Amino acid sequence: MTIKFMFSKSVGNSNEVLRFIKEFNSDLGILFGDGQRNKIKLFELERKMINIKSFKIPNIINKIAYKYFRKSKARRSFEYATILLEKGIGTPQPIAYFENFDFWGLNESYYVSEHLESDLTFRELVEIPDYPDHDAILRQFTKFSFDLHEKGIEFLDHSPGNTLIKKVADAQFSFYLVDLNRMAFHDEMDFDARMKNLSRLTPKKEMIAVMSDEYAKYYRESSTSIFDKMWQATGEFQEKFAKKKRLKKKLKFWES
Repeated sequence: MTIKFMFSKSVGNSNEVLRFIKEFNSDLGILFGDGQRNKIKLFELERKMINIKSFKIPNIINKIAYKYFRKSKARRSFEYATILLEKGIGTPQPIAYFENFDFWGLNESYYVSEHLESDLTFRELVEIPDYPDHDAILRQFTKFSFDLHEKGIEFLDHSPGNTLIKKVADAQFSFYLVDLNRMAFHDEMDFDARMKNLSRLTPKKEMIAVMSDEYAKYYRESSTSIFDKMWQATGEFQEKFAKKKRLKKKLKFWES
């Protein structure tokens, strides 16, 4: 058995974090979310609430891959969070990552960060059209996404649940990325890549119209061109998503 871990310089009591990880499957801590895929628990550390994410143990192929060829999701989350903060992009403060390897490869892995209490996620904007300050939040989120693109950050899981939104003043909001293990960093992002990156957020034409109008304030393309390209990318994503869903349904039918 081989154990690897890394702590942020800001962590005072690393032994306590290790204790939380070792006792993760006990009654210690508070379960956060449904825990269907990856499991998240909250713990109190030095008068702050921290968030420990336990990643699902990978299949045998990925166990080997994460040992020899790829960084684990936990390690990537920690490293990408550090890069985001260095680039001035909001994300909960990274604290540590922890990996446990056996002969075959990766077993348990954990990512530890400060827990951020948010007011909503982007999903509420999709599901609740009359959410207070809906237009202001959507426009500020679009500017936040534009800033990501300008800094060459391609958040590959840029989907409705992965941006936490916090009200900081009257009609002013801050945005924080979570679920960070899939990201790419570029010197520059072209128009197609930018629009594709926004395609998973909402299937609602009226929201895409607002986002196109706002994005055009900062980018060299017209709002019409932006809308057409974003709407096309959204349609392609929705079609692909629907096909995947149908395939899963068929597989479940044959398995039953």
